Amino acid sequence: MYKYEKPDNLVEILEQSIRKYPDDPLFGTKSDSGSYDWVTYKDVGIRVDNLRGGLARLGIERDDTVGIIANNSIEWGIAAFASFGLGARYVPMYESELAHVWKYIVTDSAVKILFVPNPEIYEKVKAFADSIPSLERIITINGKGENSMEEVEKRGEENPIPAIHPDPDDIAVLIYTSGTTGEPKGVLLSHGNLTSNSRAGLNMYPEITEGGASLSILPWAHSLGQTAEFYSIISIGGAIGIMERVETIAEDLALVRPTWLIAVPRVFNKIYDGLWARMNERGGLARKIFVTGVESARKKRELAERGRSCLFTNLKVPIADRIVFKKIRDRLGGRLMGSLTGGAAMNVEVARFFLDIGIPLYNCYGLTETSPAVSMNASFDYRLGSVGKAIEDVRISIDSSVVGEDSEDGEIIVYGPNVMKGYHNKPEETAKVMTADGGFRTGDRGRLDEDGFLYLTGRIKEQYKLENGKFVFPAGLEEEIRLVSFVENAMVYGDGKPYNVCLVAPDFQVLGKYAKRHNLSPDPSDLVKNKEVQDLIGNAIIDTLKGQYGDYEIPQKFIFIPEGFTTENGFLTQTMKLKRRMIIEHYRNRIEELYNN
Repeated sequence: MYKYEKPDNLVEILEQSIRKYPDDPLFGTKSDSGSYDWVTYKDVGIRVDNLRGGLARLGIERDDTVGIIANNSIEWGIAAFASFGLGARYVPMYESELAHVWKYIVTDSAVKILFVPNPEIYEKVKAFADSIPSLERIITINGKGENSMEEVEKRGEENPIPAIHPDPDDIAVLIYTSGTTGEPKGVLLSHGNLTSNSRAGLNMYPEITEGGASLSILPWAHSLGQTAEFYSIISIGGAIGIMERVETIAEDLALVRPTWLIAVPRVFNKIYDGLWARMNERGGLARKIFVTGVESARKKRELAERGRSCLFTNLKVPIADRIVFKKIRDRLGGRLMGSLTGGAAMNVEVARFFLDIGIPLYNCYGLTETSPAVSMNASFDYRLGSVGKAIEDVRISIDSSVVGEDSEDGEIIVYGPNVMKGYHNKPEETAKVMTADGGFRTGDRGRLDEDGFLYLTGRIKEQYKLENGKFVFPAGLEEEIRLVSFVENAMVYGDGKPYNVCLVAPDFQVLGKYAKRHNLSPDPSDLVKNKEVQDLIGNAIIDTLKGQYGDYEIPQKFIFIPEGFTTENGFLTQTMKLKRRMIIEHYRNRIEELYNN
């Protein structure tokens, strides 16, 4: 039995920080004037106490379930800690989710009280109470009246209830998996799962200290955003600025000035693509200075890796830093020490670029079922291309029998205090992924090098064989394809076929500029049919993949689609993973046409 280090529950983490940092800012949100307004730890603590009392008056007790459909907000955090303080389970859901998925989750987890952000979403869920026996009340966060969060807090202020300190094995949250291949599964994560995972992650980055700040980009309904940012930043008394929306991220970074970011690789891929696109567009001296600076920083790093140095290069790098790199860092707030990136493998070229300009990106690996962190590249011990070493108290095993005993890689199995308690109401599904000795079978394929760094080599369920018998792992190809500036998203397919093909959702913002310069119609439907545009994107994809992948892996034909893969059209999960089965089914006829022509 694992002995958890104190504090071993989320209630004590918040209480400890309120005592130590009462007047420090905790949450910041953007005001109508465009600046960020901040509330302190003490302010948040008072509201948590009040809401806890209000929920108790509404009958919430230990092991009851409180649900919330909301984006990141101050109220999201208050509702979470108020629930934890009653020993209740907290079930977060995405605002952009489909209504039938909300209904499934509320039913499956037996939500008793459901928070919704506004009257619009209330209208979509108000009928749930008629068919879900457990659901007793729906509370509107930004509403008025009896069933508003404001009113529940007022009642709680008159009815103070001391907080319960849950045991580490008590369930804190149910996070529902994305359901790429079936109905969502509720992952049961305990207070000990989450506190131990947060602590182990922070130990990998000693530079993250009191007084730091984060800009919240990832949703807290996502396990990485919840553990690595929400609980971790609170535990060190840090501040969390809540991003207004994706379109304002540049402005929000400048206002919050984060010292640390929790993000997915795509955030930095987009920044990287944008920088090069602007430089290529400007051309001339500006581009030459930029390229010279990048090359000088790269050369300095490569020489240092071999234990060597060059005086001329060492003189050029500070100049490049002052003229070029500092401006990039300033656009990201000017204080950013680094970023933890997860959810997908980080492109090595992009990681090297940001390392060279002074913003190291530390790729990590994990799953909802592992709270989520399994391995991380530490700031003091990293290897580009890997997803780091196992975090404290976690052990990684590689089962080669799944892919062949002679293989260097195999299925990743995880042991440790981060492993979930199981899938809610799904004992058979739990049994499928748990080993007899308590390990969790991830379904991911990887290998460990001689120093213990983990490298991901594919997703076992997503791999397929071409007609020639060769295996293809599409996720790696897709990540590379997304680095092409004209590409927003892509899916590679070829199961049982003679070669791979690729569905491409172009980046119409970038493509629109190209269309304007070349007097083409900017309409997406026209652009995807244009032979010039098709050749432009297709050749760029092939050039990107050449030399990195075998010829048999590189797509030979393409489908260009005017509509992207989104959560709204059901082709993406909330964690931005492709719903392959749905995409293939939707485009099956067009895919088959490629192979028949």
